[in-house]
Amino acid sequence: MESSWKRTYWVVWTANLVTSIGMMSFLPFFPSLLKEMGLEGESAISFWSGLCFAAAPLSATFSAPIWGALGDRFGRKVMVCRAMLAIAFFVGGMGFVQTPLQLLAMRLGQGLFSGFIPPSITLVSIAAPADRQGRVAGNLATALAIGGLIGPMFGGFVATLLGSRKSVFFVVGALALISAAVVWFGAEEDVSKRQQKGEGPRGVQATLRQTGRDIGDVLANPALRATALVVFALQFGLGSINPVIELHVESMFAGADLQGSVWETVTEFFASDGTTLEERAQTLATSLLFGVMAVANLISLSAWGRYGDRVGHRRALRNCAILCVVALGLQAATAYYLVLLAGRFVMGIAMAGIGPLAFGLAAGQASQERRGGAFGVVFSARTFAVAVGGTFGGFLNPYIGIRGVMLLSAALLVGTVVLFRQSRSEDASSKDLPLR
Repeated sequence: MESSWKRTYWVVWTANLVTSIGMMSFLPFFPSLLKEMGLEGESAISFWSGLCFAAAPLSATFSAPIWGALGDRFGRKVMVCRAMLAIAFFVGGMGFVQTPLQLLAMRLGQGLFSGFIPPSITLVSIAAPADRQGRVAGNLATALAIGGLIGPMFGGFVATLLGSRKSVFFVVGALALISAAVVWFGAEEDVSKRQQKGEGPRGVQATLRQTGRDIGDVLANPALRATALVVFALQFGLGSINPVIELHVESMFAGADLQGSVWETVTEFFASDGTTLEERAQTLATSLLFGVMAVANLISLSAWGRYGDRVGHRRALRNCAILCVVALGLQAATAYYLVLLAGRFVMGIAMAGIGPLAFGLAAGQASQERRGGAFGVVFSARTFAVAVGGTFGGFLNPYIGIRGVMLLSAALLVGTVVLFRQSRSEDASSKDLPLR
């Protein structure tokens, strides 16, 4: 019924918003937490911060397809609640850790057990009409984007109010428990749209073997493989430049006369002892690059979903990738900050299409009984790119510079677009064929 799926949609949207606010609230505090644990030296703090940051998406890369396939068999709503309870356990448990190794272990556990995005999208997707798959995924991604904007500010507010950064973990755990309860009692799932118990194996080992075969069936679909590759390349292009974009800004501002400029006027409000005008301008300029991209991403999410539903998710995802190539080339070619800012805005628009279009395409390729596994594969491609993109960008930057990193990422994306177009000819027809 129309009202039933919309109710489930809004329940899941609200739970995702609350959970994402919590999940983004503690990420900026890793360096400070590591210092409180006794870690010393900028290089050691930087290393462990990066390691703890990447641990969750890296471990989620391997677990997401498994949880997705299990959700197809045992239920998507229970998988959403399982993920949010895992957040309550692992993130709440971070408030008790005493060493960097313990923090790393909790982040690995968080990634392995708490992926709530794929089952959330699957739960809503199987109930939503076929012609609304893209916009539903886009609207759910909007909740995550809003959480990404609010989360860091929320974390700072909680830490200040309660007088401890570790208190943020306990608040996030409580929010996750509330979100799990909201989904469990508020969302509805049509059990007829999952693999029936009689169709599958019994016993733990047999279930795991069948789950592996389910994932293999998903990966055997050429369109889904190509989609996962495009998603990886898109996210890799962004992840490879984000950690070193500040260095690009520094090179632009090096030697520039900022006296009497708009930078001096604006940064006077943020002036503090010990910082020069150039340092304040660089900090503000770097923040603007991330801020304008976040805004562009947020305002474009729903539009990409509607566009994909109208013209086809395959074509829209290809156009999304082409737009990202243009944005990377624009940023690599310019020596002017305003052009760089425009390039980041265009990239924010392009990156907004990844989730809605990839999940919309996967929904067309996989039957409702296999959709969780397909969504898990797409999600894994994205988390793997997040985990490795920054590492590669930071490694290559000293050798080829950030412009070279941008151009290399653009070239990788061009190659994947070519493969993506070729994968269409491998399908039995030009229409999406469901995986059964």
